[in-house]
Formats: sequence, structure tokens, C-alpha cells
Amino acid sequence: MAAKAWGGRFQQGTDPRVETFTESISFDVRLADMDIRGSQAHAQMLANVGLISQEECDQIAEGLSKIGVEIATGKMEFRADLEDIHMHIESALIECLGDVGRKLHTARSRNDQVSTDLRLFVRSAIDQVDTLLTNVQKSFVHRCDLDEGVIVPGYTHLQRAMPVMLGHYWLAYCEKFDRDRQRLADCRKRVNISPLGTAAMAGTSLPIDREQTADLLEFEGIAANSLDVSSDRDYLAEFAFALSLIAVHLSSWAEEWIIWFSTEFGYLKLPDAYTTGSSIMPQKRNPDVLELIRGKSARVVAGLQQLLVLLKGLPMAYNRDLQEDKIAVFDALDTVVACLELTPDIVAGATIDRDRINARLQEGFLDATALMEYLIKKSVPMRSAHGIVGRLVALADSKNSRLDELSLNDLRSECEQIEEDVLNVLGVENAVKVLQSYGSGGREPVARQLAMWKERLAD
Repeated sequence: MAAKAWGGRFQQGTDPRVETFTESISFDVRLADMDIRGSQAHAQMLANVGLISQEECDQIAEGLSKIGVEIATGKMEFRADLEDIHMHIESALIECLGDVGRKLHTARSRNDQVSTDLRLFVRSAIDQVDTLLTNVQKSFVHRCDLDEGVIVPGYTHLQRAMPVMLGHYWLAYCEKFDRDRQRLADCRKRVNISPLGTAAMAGTSLPIDREQTADLLEFEGIAANSLDVSSDRDYLAEFAFALSLIAVHLSSWAEEWIIWFSTEFGYLKLPDAYTTGSSIMPQKRNPDVLELIRGKSARVVAGLQQLLVLLKGLPMAYNRDLQEDKIAVFDALDTVVACLELTPDIVAGATIDRDRINARLQEGFLDATALMEYLIKKSVPMRSAHGIVGRLVALADSKNSRLDELSLNDLRSECEQIEEDVLNVLGVENAVKVLQSYGSGGREPVARQLAMWKERLAD
């Protein structure tokens, strides 16, 4: 039992099935770098306050670095009886340094050690995801230049509504992913708080310096309540929520492009490298990568639910249930990263079929709202103008024509305020041209937004 870090009071060995059931080394090995970094900072603090000598600190730091290399090169043997990455590293250090290695865990519990490792991991992951999101935004901004001048129908309820510049679509995704980046940045503030030194749940009587370890690990502050630290996984749930919204935004984009790629729409063509074929139908080209991005979003959202259900019934301080938190977070992160890594190349490699879009662009009375607002400018009350245009749309529909194909007499039959200048708003091109409000889909507003995004992403 002496081999167990906690085995001093036990008289019976652990059932091998329990060791297999309780191990976490199979997934928490990816925390090795964070565990070593946190341990080296902890050792330096112990030396500075006189709990170990500087020579012992240097031996520990050097030993930990060697262990890190051993793990990175695949030379460490992982054993279920050592439970997790923390005990593997500590055991290897003790094997190397003897009693000096046994001093490392002074004034520290695996509870605050795990929380420290996880916070370091999530902080790094946030920075990684932020970079990937920036790359996605840049790919959409680049598309705006490629697709300059293209007008497409804007949809509500998947029905044609009003015309917008295609760049308006691309910049809409920039906005969504920017909110994701803002959420991550905000989450990072709460992640970047040091729990190290709170020990198991009540702190320690030893003269440690928590501010020092926080500085060494580049934390922006220290946790104020040792009891809270042991049970706190809010930062993981918050991170998982941010990842879930990223996945939802990616899924929404994938869904739209799947529709646009269909023969029925035919708005865009995807690169061969990101499509697959059918085993029986030789003509098929399927948007499988986009479908999997859409499908994998379910895993990310499920990870958030897993965390929330895991946390909802736990009493204060540490409970072993929390070992399961890493599985949900790791899978959600890996899934989002894999999707984000593919997205910029898909966005950049797609081809817009301008001819296909233009061939049907005048369908659906996309200029109806522009006509209504023309009447408003002629002092017709909005609700009255709405009814007038509705009746004109019905008239055009009965004649199998467009609004801009109705005669002036047809138009004036519903409203005498309509004059020849109505031609300046009818037709899709004119309907887009008159859009001028901030954030709208007109030519000038989109051009201004594009310039803003180029400047922002250049910074």
C-alpha cells in the first residue's frame, strides 16, 4: 500500500477492477505540460519561502523537465494503478530524486493541482480557438473581394425576402464569429485566476506565497475562497458554452452552404477536396464535410449538457465525479478545433455561380419592400403602403410578371402618389441601391463594413 500516495491508512489492496474503473491517465495525459509547469512554479515558491532549499528546487525543476521529455517522446509507461498524470509525474520524480521528490507536494493537494492544470489548459485552448476563429473571419472577408458586385436574395423562413449584396452574407458570419471571440475573451478573465495553494479545500498552515505562483504562471489574480476552488468548474461550463455556440454557428453556415450547393439552388460549387462521391451513383458529389460539421455540433452541445448535469448535484468541495469533466471539455474542444481548421479552406475554395444566381434573381418580388418605402416617402402611411404593395404584388402575380414590368397605370390604379420616379426603386438592382441604413445589405453600407473588417483583422 505504500506505493499509493494515499495508502497509509489502508490495510487492503485496491481491487484491480477499481483501478481500471477509476483511472484517468487514459485521457488526462494531455495535461502533462501544464502539470509540469505548475509544479515547477510551486517548487520555486516553496524554495522562496524556505520550505525547501534552492538546490532542491533546482533538482525538482530539472527532474520535471526530463520527465516532460520522457512523456513527449512516448517513453513513459502509463499504469492504471497510478491513476492520473499527476501521480505518474510525481512517482517518476520520487524515483529519480527520492526524498527531494517527495517534498514537491508540500502545501498542495491534487484538488488545487488539477484545477491549476485545467485552468492553464483552458487558457491555452481559448487562445488557440481565438486564432482559428480569426482565420475563419479572414476567409469570409477575402470572399467579399472575390464576390464583389454579386447580389443574392436574402431569406426569412427560407423564403425570398429582400435583395442584399453577397458580401453582406459573408460579413454576417464575421459578426457571429466575433461574438464567439468576445465570449472566449470574457471567459478567459475568469479562467485566468490561480487556485494553486488552496490545497484540498481549507488552505494550509504553511507559509506559502500564492501571489508568487500566480505571477510565475501568468495568472491575473488568485482565488479568494479555498472551499470554492475545490468544487468550482464554472470556467469549464462557460468554456463549453462558448464552444457550443461556435459549433452552432458553424452548423448554421454548413446548413446554408449545403442548401446552396444543391442542384435546386446551385448558388455555389464546393472544391472536390471537400466533397465525396456515392458508392452506387457515379454522378454524385456530396457535401460530406459540411454535413459532418453540422453533425459534429451535436457532440459539442452534448458536452455542455454533460458538464451541467455532472455539476448540478454535487455538494461543496471536491467530489470524484469531477474527474469526468475533462472528457466532455476535451472532446468539445477537439471537435470545434477540427471544424475550424477545415472551414477557411472550404470558404476560400468555393466558387459562386453568378450566372445561376442572376438567372433567377428577379423572382420573388424582392423589390416589394423598396416600393413600400417609396410610398412612405410619398407620405403614404406605412400600413396603407403595405396593403397597396401587397395588392400590386397580387396583380403582378396574376399577370405572371414582375413589379417593374407593371405599367405606370397599373401601379397608379392602387395609389395615385406613384410617379415615374418609381422606376428608381423597382428591380433588384435598384432595390439594393436604395438600402442605406447602417448595417444594411446595400452596396455602400456593405462596402463600409468591409473596410472596417479589413482594418480590424489587420490589427
